[in-house]
Amino acid sequence: MTTATAAPMTHDGPRARFTDLIAAEWLKTWSLRSTPWLYALAALAVVAFNAGTAYDHYKYWYQYDKGSQEFFVTHRLALVDAFTDNSALVLVLALAAIGAVSVTGEYGTGLIRTTFTAVPARRSVMGAKVLVLTAVTTAFGVLVAAASFASTRAILSGRGASVSLGDPGTLQVLAASALLAPVAALAGLALGTVIRHTGTSVVACVVVLLLLPMVLSDRRHPTAVLRHTLPFSAWDRLAGGALPQPPAELYPWSEAGAWSVYALWALVAAAVAVCAVHRRDQ
Repeated sequence: MTTATAAPMTHDGPRARFTDLIAAEWLKTWSLRSTPWLYALAALAVVAFNAGTAYDHYKYWYQYDKGSQEFFVTHRLALVDAFTDNSALVLVLALAAIGAVSVTGEYGTGLIRTTFTAVPARRSVMGAKVLVLTAVTTAFGVLVAAASFASTRAILSGRGASVSLGDPGTLQVLAASALLAPVAALAGLALGTVIRHTGTSVVACVVVLLLLPMVLSDRRHPTAVLRHTLPFSAWDRLAGGALPQPPAELYPWSEAGAWSVYALWALVAAAVAVCAVHRRDQ
């Protein structure tokens, strides 16, 4: 007589769809109360830097001689006030830190282990994180660039020195400034994925994205070429190139090259973030 043995039953649920992963990453992004505050403080700092510079020109306008006033207007230097170097530095630092913390925070709390246990497809998880971070930071960049332009235009219009959206170069400055946000955030995400420690990742972001453009000299060909491969240098080229008389460069490069730097940094950073977790332990 034979005894039938029941096979163990498995209750495998349906695989998580990619849209579900995107929804989960969206919830994780806004689940921390600190996240909206980080974005709000970064936006306030960037807009304040730009508005403050414009207000200085407004306040001391009549202390400039007539030639300087005409130079400011004819050379559309209001575009420089619309997004200053200092505000770009703040934007890069803040968004790179946010990108890094979005993954190192999960490693620190152990949430990433739970996520990878529930969804073994690690690349899909990171792909969803990349898409959500890109969407949020792009919207952030557009909002901050628009707010900076509107505030500086309102201030300088009181002296007849403002520029409009239809003026040559305006849209280029705004687009370059807005897209600097997702590029910096993705670079921070990639560094955070590789390093996995918040403090070290933020320091790496500062070194790679902010210190290198300052250290690499643009007066020697090898270092100038290396400098041209960095996102902040690409922004500087695009913003400066929008002026009627762009700043002189010893080793000039094209605006198309600067846009390419943006695209390559975003694509490579996204690829690193997605692929770095595939075979590494949790």
